[in-house]
Amino acid sequence: MRMRFLTALSRAAPFVALGVFTIAVLVLRREMAQHHYAEIIGHLHSLSRGALLRALGFTALAYAVLTRYDALAMRYVDQRVSRFQVAVASFIAYSLSQTLGFAVFTGGAVRYRFWSAWGLSAPEIARAVGFAGVTLWLGVVTLTGGVLLVEPSLVAGITGSHPVLFVVAGTAFLLAALSYLLLSLFHRRPLEVFGLSFTVPHPALAVEQLVVSCLDWSLAAAVLFSLLPPIPGLGFAGFLGLFVVAQVAGLASHVPGGLGVFDTLIVLGLGQAAGSGAVLGALVAYRAVYYLVPFALGMVLLIATEAVRQRAHLDGATRWAARWLPGVTPYALSILILGAGVLLLVSGVTPEVPSRMHWLGELLPLPVIELSHFIGSVAGMGLVILAWGLSRRLDIAYYSAMVLLTVGAVTSLFKGADYEEAIFLAGSAALLFPSRRRFFRRTRLMAEPWSTEWIVTVLLVLVAVVALGEFRYRHVVYADELWWQFALHADASRFLRATVGAFAVAAGFGVVRLLGPARAAPVLPEPAELDRALAAVLEGNSALANVALTGDKTLLWSESGKSLLAYAVSGRSWVAMGDPIGRSEEFSELAWAFRALAHQHGGWTVFYEVRKEHLPLYIDLGLTLTRIGEAARVSLSGYSLDGSHRRNLRRDFRRLEREGATFEIVPPEGVEAILSELAVVSADWLDAKRTREKGFSLGGFDPAYLRRFRHAIVRHQGRIVAFANLWETKSREELSMDLMRYTRDAPAGVMDFLFVHTFLWGAAEQYRWFNLGMAPLSGFEHRTLAPFRHRVGALLFEHGERFYNFRGLRRFKDKFDPLWEARYLASPGGLALPRILAGIASLISNGWKGVLGK
Repeated sequence: MRMRFLTALSRAAPFVALGVFTIAVLVLRREMAQHHYAEIIGHLHSLSRGALLRALGFTALAYAVLTRYDALAMRYVDQRVSRFQVAVASFIAYSLSQTLGFAVFTGGAVRYRFWSAWGLSAPEIARAVGFAGVTLWLGVVTLTGGVLLVEPSLVAGITGSHPVLFVVAGTAFLLAALSYLLLSLFHRRPLEVFGLSFTVPHPALAVEQLVVSCLDWSLAAAVLFSLLPPIPGLGFAGFLGLFVVAQVAGLASHVPGGLGVFDTLIVLGLGQAAGSGAVLGALVAYRAVYYLVPFALGMVLLIATEAVRQRAHLDGATRWAARWLPGVTPYALSILILGAGVLLLVSGVTPEVPSRMHWLGELLPLPVIELSHFIGSVAGMGLVILAWGLSRRLDIAYYSAMVLLTVGAVTSLFKGADYEEAIFLAGSAALLFPSRRRFFRRTRLMAEPWSTEWIVTVLLVLVAVVALGEFRYRHVVYADELWWQFALHADASRFLRATVGAFAVAAGFGVVRLLGPARAAPVLPEPAELDRALAAVLEGNSALANVALTGDKTLLWSESGKSLLAYAVSGRSWVAMGDPIGRSEEFSELAWAFRALAHQHGGWTVFYEVRKEHLPLYIDLGLTLTRIGEAARVSLSGYSLDGSHRRNLRRDFRRLEREGATFEIVPPEGVEAILSELAVVSADWLDAKRTREKGFSLGGFDPAYLRRFRHAIVRHQGRIVAFANLWETKSREELSMDLMRYTRDAPAGVMDFLFVHTFLWGAAEQYRWFNLGMAPLSGFEHRTLAPFRHRVGALLFEHGERFYNFRGLRRFKDKFDPLWEARYLASPGGLALPRILAGIASLISNGWKGVLGK
């Protein structure tokens, strides 16, 4: 119940942000009722060069201090990383998250990319991110407490509440900050907060947290203060109080950059003394200086660091130039295209430069100008929508964006000679063009699930654009004739038509999605579907693919019907068993389709027991890779029992032959005749082991399943005493066994006899490898510098015999001289990982009863 509540709360948060933003816009509109658009632009142009230079200087200092957050976090997790590396990664992360919001997907993604490359494990990254968040809020709490205690009337005047309430709140905030410092002085044991363990930093580090955070907020306030006109009676200390309160409200709203919420509170607090128009002009300059300039620099740095990453793999300047642009992540390119769309929409609701319109009117017919203006806004809305498709790596989004960027650049010239806008759009197309190979998914745009955050982003853009246009043309008296007024300087009419075009595109897209087919819930396959799956399984090179035929997993098919992916659901975990199956060229699209399906149902995308050759695919999906063990593969080329190292196997093999044991391969059509005997062997084995049938990664004794395979059987005195069904591939690349069972009275060493005979048969049939399956937790390093989960895995492998025969299983397989290959789990990391592992255990054990018992 608690998890459902938290999930619902997290999904509702973006819509709450949209509501808060809309209210803020309405309040701001009321405050600006007596001011005109031209007045704000005039105040913006009147800013002195000295004020802008001071603002840029304070911005540089503010971002320099911001990088200390991550430097302190590295010290907290005891990681020695160069200051330059930390500063670069931190600046890129903050320049993106401060401007775009959604810190987990922007700054968080950047940090994970850099920090994991520096050797930090997932738990260490989670601790470092948490520490940086505590640092941020420590300054917020301290400064807010000081403001509410010293200037309670300032906040009371904005909210209309009694000052005493804010004095009490301020005292509580300061006590909270003081408690943190005292805790660092006296409490050395880890704290448990909401089930998470948090180690209190030592006093010196805690004090540095407080100083850095307070300095950060003070410098950010200094940027805006330097851009404001002189206000009698207002010093920096008083302004800092208003700034912090407004920023806290912006943070609480979850609106990117506090847009609208922060601005409204600043205008409410200073508008009467300095004039709302002047304050809003300063706010526009502040957002350009403090947000957009660092964002642009951050994007350049991100591109440069990606280029450096690729440079080591290239051997010439030409190849380097061809590769560095694709190195930019699709998410970053999607943000660029989103910005291009917003630029076209804003341009569509603001007036063109009169002098340019005058000579443009002499060159072009009026219908061309009007049509270009309308098409430009439609293209802008299209780019805003396509940006999501680019973040999902869709090829249709790539081609459509290239077309719309070209259209937008041309219409920018034809509607108002906006050559600056055309250059930006053409530059965006130039950045996108060489990255074609990064957008490889051939899926319909309508088939992709949209995240709540992105839906709200589109709505925020629409609300902001309409609010800007309404403010600009508020002095124009509305009349029906405006819709049909076509003239060179009829900007208000063009605004109305462009807004309708943008809304029509957004509404049309939404309606088509709503009327589209709903995602089906997982359904187990029918026999006919399993027959189709068998053909795809046999075409591959992995014997493990046969696990798709057990019938307990849902099958997700490629569009061609030649490839598939087998998965099951446990709680929020949508777990695919192994890699995709079938044609390798379709694996990527299948994996992305599975990710979209899990996302549609609010689930976690998980791939269990995947091979190393496909790891880049799962990294592209944004998943964390966790080593879960090693698979043993025996080379069958020229396999024999000769040699001293196989002396014991040879001795036991010949002993069973002397005792009358015989080996036989039964084809699928012959299985029906021996099913009753196999059932007796299976029941005896289950009873002897005091266990029950497993599932998901293993097959069970199901006649319909067993009839699909050849069986290796061992007879003793004419009676079947051991059997195994064989997993095969047409390519003869790999052979394996699934259900391996024997009776209690079978001769000692019967399974070795079964394996060796199967190896010899496989070698005669020209199979290259025999897959003995995975040894869980095998191959983990128990070293001081190894990741924490590896050290835990090594300890379990060495001392966990009470729970599972980890070492015994490894020893049994080692006797066959196999080659060991790592196997991985691809899944979300962090705090979700334990629940995901528990869900997989439940699937394999056929429920929690099997996990807790046998």
